[in-house]
This record gives sequence, C-alpha cells and structure tokens, in this order.
Amino acid sequence: MTASGPPVLVTGLPRSGTSWVGKMLTASGDLVYVNEPLNPQRPPGRSPGVLAASVTHRFQYICEDDEAPWLDAFSQTIALRYHWLAEIRRNRRPGDLARMAKYGTAFGMGALRGRRALLDDPFALLSAEWFARRLGCQVIILVRDPVSFVASWQRLGWTVSVDELLRQPLLLRDHPCVGGLRPLSGSEDRIATAAALWKTARQVIESASARSAGIRVVGFEHLASAPLDGFRDLYEWCGLPWTRRAARRIASACTARRPRPGGFAWTGLSRTAFRPMDSRQALTAYRRRLSPEEIARIQSLTCLPAA
Repeated sequence: MTASGPPVLVTGLPRSGTSWVGKMLTASGDLVYVNEPLNPQRPPGRSPGVLAASVTHRFQYICEDDEAPWLDAFSQTIALRYHWLAEIRRNRRPGDLARMAKYGTAFGMGALRGRRALLDDPFALLSAEWFARRLGCQVIILVRDPVSFVASWQRLGWTVSVDELLRQPLLLRDHPCVGGLRPLSGSEDRIATAAALWKTARQVIESASARSAGIRVVGFEHLASAPLDGFRDLYEWCGLPWTRRAARRIASACTARRPRPGGFAWTGLSRTAFRPMDSRQALTAYRRRLSPEEIARIQSLTCLPAA
C-alpha cells in the first residue's frame, strides 16, 4: 500500500523538543517513528538497516552537490524499506538485535498499512532545506528560547565540536554564517559555544524557511504553553487526523502532572529524550540552573542582527 502523504521531518537543535513533538505526532497512528538516523553515535545512529549511508559528521550537511548516496538511502528510509542483512552484518549484540526486530517490524507493518515515515532528527537541522526540496518532506523545525536551550546544555554538560562544522566546505559555502564559529574552535567556554551555535542555527533556519514552503518553524515555548491547541494546528498542517484518541494521548502526556494510564509506554529500546510531562514546567526550568548574570550574558550573546 502506498503512503497517504509526504514523510515528516521534525528537527531543531538537540534539546529543542524534537523527540517530544515527534512522539506526539505519532499519536495519530498514521506515522512510523524513526529516531535520529543521522546521529553519528550508535545507538540510535549507525544503523544500516534504517539508513544505508555512512554518517561522518554531527549535523551532516547534505545538498544537491553531494546528494547521491543520501538521496538513495533516505528514499529507502522514507519508503520504510528495512535492510535486515546490512544490519545483521554490522550490529549483532542483544540490544542491537532487539532494535532490529523493533524497527524491522515497524517498517514492514507501516509499509503494509500505508503509513508515512516520521524522522525525528536534530542532526538533520542544517540540511532541512534539502529534505524539503529533494525528498518532499514536511519539515517542522523547533526553535527554543536561547536561555532555556543553553541552560539545558549546561545541565547535561554538553558542548559542540565547532571543528566538525568547519570541516564541511559545502556548508560554509552555502551558509557563510557558520564560519563565524571559527574563533570558538577548541574553546572551553560552554556557554559561549552553545550560545553561538544557537545564533548560527537560527540564521540558517531563517534562510532555509524563507526559501521553502515545506518548512514550518515552531517555537518550543509557544507549543509547550498550549500543547493541545498547538498540536491540533500541527496535525492539520501535516494532514494528520485529529481524533479523540490522539487528543487524549497528547493531553495525558503533556498536561498531567502525573501521566494518566493510556498515555505512552516506554520499552527502553528508544533513545528518545522525551518522557511524559507537564510541558509547561519546561518554560521556567532555566531559572533554577542559571544565575542572573549568566542569563544576561546568554541574551547578549544570542541577540540577532536587525533584519
């Protein structure tokens, strides 16, 4: 059976809510959830059963000039064609086999039932325009308030390898703003690096969304403050049925302090960061993690130039 609509890509910088949005969209029952095929770490990445291509960088940049392996690989992924033999050759541990059974079954059943692929992948952010134009994806880009974003990265002790971005010449050619990260190469200032990444990504997002009607930019805070209204709108944009079951599951997962039975079950095989929560709690969490001085510094570092 042929899928009844285009594939969906949910992307945005890590810790911007992509897993949350992806899981809420799959409550429709019309999508097959695919977790981070462009993640260079395994799991969830480095799974040739899911994506028959070799990922070499975080935030791998894909454009028409180097698309040959990616176009073929992602065309198979969004068609829900799982490569069993390739997966077995590379990944054979018990956890790998469990994931293989999970994804292989989900792909097979999804294809039979005419479901669409939903890619939840923050590492696809810089290539969002390519996904929209060349694969026909409906692309949802999550943008989080920079202070909340940096606070989340600080809590987890995360940083970004600026050199991985600078080593992609086609990315620098198409988005010269990425070159502005060069002074932070090797920096141990995690706040400055995360803030610069947010600012650079925002500039890339604005450029891509201005050129492609298939990209929709969604504010994380706007969605978290009124999830039922926000997801109803996203369902309409994606052409998904807004059913009582979907609304009930989203309400259970996003608005209850203690999720009610009938929400989402977690098997441990998915590496998604999302867990059922009251989404409004995320709006002010940064106040417990950053000092007033740090907040002011992040706001100054992420101030975008006037249009």
